[in-house]
Amino acid sequence: MDAYTNIHQLHHLIETKTAAKLPGPYKVGVDLGTADIVLVVIDSKGTPVAGSMRWASVVKDGLVVDFRGATTIVEELKSEVEKLLGVTLDKGATAIPPGTLGRNAAACGHVIAGAGLEPICQVDEPVAAAKALNIEHGIVVDIGGGTTGIAVLKNGNLVFTADEPTGGTHISLVLAGAYSIPFEEAEILKRNEKQHQKIISVIFPVIEKMATVVKKMLIGHEEYNNYPVYVVGGTAYLQNFEREFSKAFGREVHVPPHPLLVTPLGIAMFG
Repeated sequence: MDAYTNIHQLHHLIETKTAAKLPGPYKVGVDLGTADIVLVVIDSKGTPVAGSMRWASVVKDGLVVDFRGATTIVEELKSEVEKLLGVTLDKGATAIPPGTLGRNAAACGHVIAGAGLEPICQVDEPVAAAKALNIEHGIVVDIGGGTTGIAVLKNGNLVFTADEPTGGTHISLVLAGAYSIPFEEAEILKRNEKQHQKIISVIFPVIEKMATVVKKMLIGHEEYNNYPVYVVGGTAYLQNFEREFSKAFGREVHVPPHPLLVTPLGIAMFG
């Protein structure tokens, strides 16, 4: 399967709560996001086999702030997928924002270990996304809930990576302030596609800031200005996000289908 076909397949499996009838051995990836936790299982060829996800608020700006809550959710996702597959999953990979070090980096591995998955690999989030998209030459922008990370790939090799603390959570905060609603309601409003046309003008300054942050990250790396730019992460689901980000960035960017699932799929590939 090509990259986009794999992403569509994973989305279908999660939406229908089904598993593909493909033989093992399987690889497992767990994405501990600020707003969502996603567990993905693929076969040895990288084809999605099963997946499950939850909304969550156990991670903040790429850091695990509710260890027990995160572990419980991963346990539940693991159990759901194991029932679909009829097997026990015992190893997995995780990812972190670029530049995360020490105990903060180790926490993600401790979470999946606590849920019964031996951590065998930890990768930068935008690097995982690049793997899922099968990018040889390109720039991947991974907009998470609390952070925005980038990875520049040349000949399939990582040549530059960076991360800044801005993301989807900031959009929710702006919506909460603009409409005088609690943060949780703002999160629901942001996820409601029927409201996207209404809120785009309110949140455009945040999208513009994200684009500016990425431009600043790339200062001094002008040799990659002709590389295609891909934007992934839940924020990229927003209607007209691709257009508005491109406008603010000053270059065309591409948003793959189901952008929230790109990084989790790539994490599994490193498993």
